[in-house]
Amino acid sequence: MTGNAAPGNGPPRAWRWLALAWLVLLVAIGAQQARQWRQQPPIDTDILALLPQDAHDRLLSDVTRRIADANSRDVVVLLGSTDGAAVLRARAAFADALAKDPESGLLRPAGALDGWFEQARAFYAPYRDRLLTATQREALQQTAPDAWAGQALASLYGPMGGPRLTAWLQDPLSLWPGWWQQQAKAAGLRLGEDGLLQADGQQWAVLRFDTRGSAFQLDGEPHIGALLQRAGNAASEAAPGLEIVQAGVPLHAEAAAVQANREINTIGWGSLVAVLLLVWLAFRSLRPILLVAISLLVGCGVALAATVLVFGKIHLLTLVFGASLVGVAEDYGIHWFASRQAAPRQSRWTLLRGLLPGLCLALLTSALAYLALAIAPFPGLRQMAVFSVVGLAAAFVTVILWFPWLDGGQVRQTRFSHWLGNTLQRWPRMQGRRPLLLVLGAAVVLSAAGITRLHIDDDLRSLQSSPAALMQDQVRISHLLGMPSPAQFFLVQGRDAAQLLQHEEALTARLRTLEGEGRIGSHRAISDWLPSPRQQQADAALSGQVEAQVLARVSQVSGEALQRPMFSSTPITLQDFLASPASTPFRPLWLGRLGEGVASVVLVDDLSQPRALADLGAAATGLSGVRWVDRTEDFSRLLGHYRKLMSVMLLAGIALVFAALWWRYRRDAWRVLLPTLLAGALTLALLGLSGQPLQLFNVLALMLLLGMGVDYGIFLLEHRGDPSAWVAVCVGAASTWLSFGLLGLSATPALRAFGLTLLLGIGLVWMLSPLFRPSVEATGMEHEP
Repeated sequence: MTGNAAPGNGPPRAWRWLALAWLVLLVAIGAQQARQWRQQPPIDTDILALLPQDAHDRLLSDVTRRIADANSRDVVVLLGSTDGAAVLRARAAFADALAKDPESGLLRPAGALDGWFEQARAFYAPYRDRLLTATQREALQQTAPDAWAGQALASLYGPMGGPRLTAWLQDPLSLWPGWWQQQAKAAGLRLGEDGLLQADGQQWAVLRFDTRGSAFQLDGEPHIGALLQRAGNAASEAAPGLEIVQAGVPLHAEAAAVQANREINTIGWGSLVAVLLLVWLAFRSLRPILLVAISLLVGCGVALAATVLVFGKIHLLTLVFGASLVGVAEDYGIHWFASRQAAPRQSRWTLLRGLLPGLCLALLTSALAYLALAIAPFPGLRQMAVFSVVGLAAAFVTVILWFPWLDGGQVRQTRFSHWLGNTLQRWPRMQGRRPLLLVLGAAVVLSAAGITRLHIDDDLRSLQSSPAALMQDQVRISHLLGMPSPAQFFLVQGRDAAQLLQHEEALTARLRTLEGEGRIGSHRAISDWLPSPRQQQADAALSGQVEAQVLARVSQVSGEALQRPMFSSTPITLQDFLASPASTPFRPLWLGRLGEGVASVVLVDDLSQPRALADLGAAATGLSGVRWVDRTEDFSRLLGHYRKLMSVMLLAGIALVFAALWWRYRRDAWRVLLPTLLAGALTLALLGLSGQPLQLFNVLALMLLLGMGVDYGIFLLEHRGDPSAWVAVCVGAASTWLSFGLLGLSATPALRAFGLTLLLGIGLVWMLSPLFRPSVEATGMEHEP
């Protein structure tokens, strides 16, 4: 084609090599991505990864991440029944079915607590004299030795002695059972001799597992969930009426992956089918469909590779959001074919030279709109911005480098494109001041009526998208096992372990007061199981003094010379505790080296009381090295802060856009911007009238609407009455409207809010823009409406 082209009608010399280089680059990217996704899908499902890291408190962000990572691979299954024997049968059947399952490699049994008590008792035995409760300390200090001696004699010779964990001489005052009872109550350890948990009038088998592989598989199948379902069916057959409850981060991650797979298929493929159908209706040829599809697939593929390269991983929400890119990236191909349809005899290279400035401007404005998402310090939004900008750029490059070579045939005028192009002539247009003022007045009244009904919702929990049944199981297990919330905790710090444990002891003394008053549930603290060296020394001295006096009195009565046995002369060290099986349930509380010292967390369960959070916040007041942390409230406050900030930036963006339009169009600039402003106000009104809350993601969608909505006004102002331009605008706007509108079907609240806002906004600006177009007869920019 180009060999006989007239001068100026052929391709630039380097164009062929650029097209070939783009093909080689795409092949290399495809090979690299195929290898990476086969080895380990770089998928992230953590909702916290979407949220901004507090630049003023990196320490707290690190703590939150460590707490989340501590249980990131744990799965807990509870089998419950009123019949303990049935539970034991169910536990055996569950384990047997799991072991025989072809996918049993997904889960491995974690350290069970069946033999934990015996191991912990053996570890603590040499230090028994250093382990006292606050009540025991008070009693030892205030009760006379003779009274203790009477109790010791009754325990030794009485027919009904209390529970003992060791020989009488090792614990003549029966202090150790009391210490263990308090620890068991505080830690929720209510396991019977058969290893079953007693709770809610039933007996429960507690099964813990670690996930071996990744739960983030985008094949649409709940592998771990299905494995547990099959094992649960076997357990139910062995024990009819069995209640099965299961929870864990991997189950939430897998549910998110299954949901994302479904939404990617719905949004991505739905958008693609809609776009290709519109292309078919407009051009009635297979070639435009194939070439537009190629540009879209290239755009999405390169966007995926670039996002993984920049961020290391790609969030599932980025993939779902990126599926809507289809509705924007196709604009370049549609403009190419609409122009070829309008000028079938024009050289393809001449056509490209004429289109290139407009296509570049379209890419620039769309990219700026997406980059507006990156202004907010949200890693998830920055991922979406990079994905979208790179995807648009890749689709753009594909169109300008490949389409002139691959699109060699004719693009015929179709009945649909002819009809669509002529609809612009029948579209009403505001002429005169009175109609304009009436339209503006009606829009203002309707907008005010709806906007006044908007309510704000910045609560982080509103972003939760896990299935309701899984969330109910999570709450049930947390209640049965007394599991505290990882989002609310005390952060305790000290220069070394000894000081940190002292800080914890000052805190837990206050927490026990709140527990005694029923204002909170129990707590979990390292210092309950590992007292500070100072406390250990004090307890050893106190118990040794009283027990020696008691044994002397008992020796006088019994006539035997009773000698108190020797206990360890050194305190329990942190290293010994963490290395022992006794610390297994409590190791996640220890954070280790953090900043310039060491840190731990103290967790509290049952925060259902109305003033529980306020009481806990007050409990940390005045305590050195202790800080109450409520990450849910912190993140909710942060979402509200950035919603207000981005609202101000939206207003600033409107001013900047108007300034740019004024520079280009002067007194006609209002024709371009007004439709977008009206569409945004009416969108907010419709959200308010429909009862939808206003969130940060609604504001971000309005920023994107500002960037994309003015494009329709620009094309109508630049190409006055041009049917082919209106065809391209309509097909592009319809596909954009469909793709972003499908986000409104997402089960993820953030994406649903984003998609619903753009569904309304893009549809409105698409309908409103022609109302304010200038007359076709005008040769200059109109100054009056």
